[in-house]
This record gives sequence, structure tokens and C-alpha cells, in this order.
Amino acid sequence: MTWNVWPRTKVEASKCVIPLAATIAPIRPHPDIPTLPYAPLRCRTCSAALNAFARVDFVAKIWICPFCYQRNHFPPHYAMISETNLPCELYPQYTTVQYTLQPDPNNPSSAPQLPPVFVFVLDTCMIEEELEFVKSAMKQAIGLLPENALVGFVSFGTQAHVHELGFSDMSKVYVFRGNKEITKEQVLEQLGLGAAGRRPTAGYPKGLQNGFTNTGVNRFLLPASDCEFTLNSLLDELQTDQWPVQAGHRASRCTGVALSVAAGLLGACLPGTGARIVALVGGPCTEGPGTIVSKDLSEPVRSHKDLDKDAAPYFKKAVKFYDSLAKQLVSQGHVLDLFASALDQVCHGRNSGSPVIFKLLFLCLNLN
Repeated sequence: MTWNVWPRTKVEASKCVIPLAATIAPIRPHPDIPTLPYAPLRCRTCSAALNAFARVDFVAKIWICPFCYQRNHFPPHYAMISETNLPCELYPQYTTVQYTLQPDPNNPSSAPQLPPVFVFVLDTCMIEEELEFVKSAMKQAIGLLPENALVGFVSFGTQAHVHELGFSDMSKVYVFRGNKEITKEQVLEQLGLGAAGRRPTAGYPKGLQNGFTNTGVNRFLLPASDCEFTLNSLLDELQTDQWPVQAGHRASRCTGVALSVAAGLLGACLPGTGARIVALVGGPCTEGPGTIVSKDLSEPVRSHKDLDKDAAPYFKKAVKFYDSLAKQLVSQGHVLDLFASALDQVCHGRNSGSPVIFKLLFLCLNLN
């Protein structure tokens, strides 16, 4: 958290120079956070979960929500609780717990538990030595993923390339122009995921893995155990962007198009699921939508003074593009992780419409 304590009054909150924020990593294991194999018990008024700060009447089997002070009765399976026999979520040392939700066998509409999904977006406009380090790190990351985790791969430079991992006979790639803004519908049509490329089927489709109902999952997103060898082979063959770069110019890097394609792919295959895009970026976007600086090295990346003086020609258009991309990801329920340069060279802006969602604007990649 940005602060170690939570302000108790509006006056204290107003004195916080940095906004209140918290980073939660549910996938990361932690020895002090227990995982409970049942659903949380929620308040009937505000839906807050039963927690260690709730007041409990063990005789009447009632707990009082610490957020709205609603009195809630414990369900029958909590009948054995007492001061010496507490459920895990009421222990004072367990202020944070995780729940593993199981599908209800008595509820046919209960969705099966879905595996985590990762789409790697790799920048190839790097020097060869840097690209080798990134590829090595990416191989290690894929090897550490759960075997059932779904993995996709997009590489980009002057153009964006979507790799069809489900086509094992040969390397099959879909290419998108980096200098042209592309809509979500165009992405779906190009990948064969649009309305014309999908055949509606009655009932639950056969032959699909992991409970997903879209055939695009089997084409572009495969379990890590099935595609690890294919991905490692692709990374071994992957080279730096071969598009010629003029002397005194930056490489053509279509970061915006690559992210749009990855977001469109996830939106078509896995809307509303816990998927994330892992973008490995080596410099500023110089091609197509989302451009923040020209290719001419004599023109430096804009500074904060340029923003104050409204002297950054690419800023407003780039903000508009990344703002629309952020809204798309939020509506799809997906996450974008950006790994780029150093911490002091990356800027993030807060989405005023939703204070808990932060947009990475890629506007302070102070690289050549």
C-alpha cells in the first residue's frame, strides 16, 4: 500500500499527498495468507465478507458487519463455532485470506473453474543482446506457470505478429500493419474470430478444453504444458526487427497496435475472465496509434515542462488512444502488465472515472 495506515478522518485523508492505493497479487503464494476451500460468508446488506474485524455473538450465532453494522445470522454449517473453535477468517492474525471457489454440482449453470491466462507481447526493436536476455526471462516465466495456464504470444516491431500456437504443422503468423489504427472488429475479422468466422453451435461445444466455449482459445491460447516446446522454438528463431532503420532515427515500434491486437484477442476468446497481457517493451512507441515521439533522434522525448506548456504534439492523441484501450480492458475484465526500462522512465496516470483502475500511458519512456 502507498500508506501503512488507513486515514480515520477526512482531514487525515486530505493530508495524504499520494493517493491511497493497494496492490494485490492473488496468484503469488504467501506463507501467511491461508487459502480456504469454501465460499466467503457475505453481509446481506453490503456484501462484505466475514472477517477478523467483525463482532460475533457466539450464543445467538450472529455476526455484525464492521462496514455497515448489519446483523447477520450464521448459516447452519457454522453451528459449531465458539470462542475456542473459530473459522479461519475470524482469527486476528488472518486479516487477509484467499478463497478457492469450487463449482456447485447441484447448480448446472455454475461455471467451471477457469485457469489463469497470459498473453505475452514482446518488443523485437531491441539490440540483439537485450533481446536474448528478454527471451531467456520469458522462457523461464513460461516454465514457472501452472501446467493448465493458457498462454498466447504476440511479437511486434514495425508490424505486429500474432502467433497461432494451435497450428503445430508449421509456424503460422497473422500480421497487422503497425502504422494503421485498427478497431476491435477488424482484429477479430483478421484472426477469424468475428461473426463471419465463427459458427454458432447449440449446447456445449465438444472438443474444447478447460470449459471454454470459443474455438479461438484452441488456436491462439494453449495450456503451458502443451505449448512450452513450441514457444521455446519460436523464441529461439525470433530475431530483432529486420525493418531497416535510417541513421539518426529511432526504430519503428508499433506498441499501440500490438496492445490493441492482444486486447482484441482476449476480448473475443475470454471476456470477463482473469486474463492478463504481459507486455515487454524496450522503448517508446514511434509507429501508428499511441505514438509518443517521432522517429527522428534529433527530436527528444517530451519532458514534463513540454506537457505544462502544451508543447508535446503527440501527447493528447496518445492519451486518447491509451484511454480507450484502458476502458476496453476494464470492460473485458483484463489486466495489462507493462515491463519497460526503469521505474523513473515510465509514467502512469489515474483514470478519473474509476479511482481503483490505473492506466499505464507509456508516455515517459525516456529512451532513444
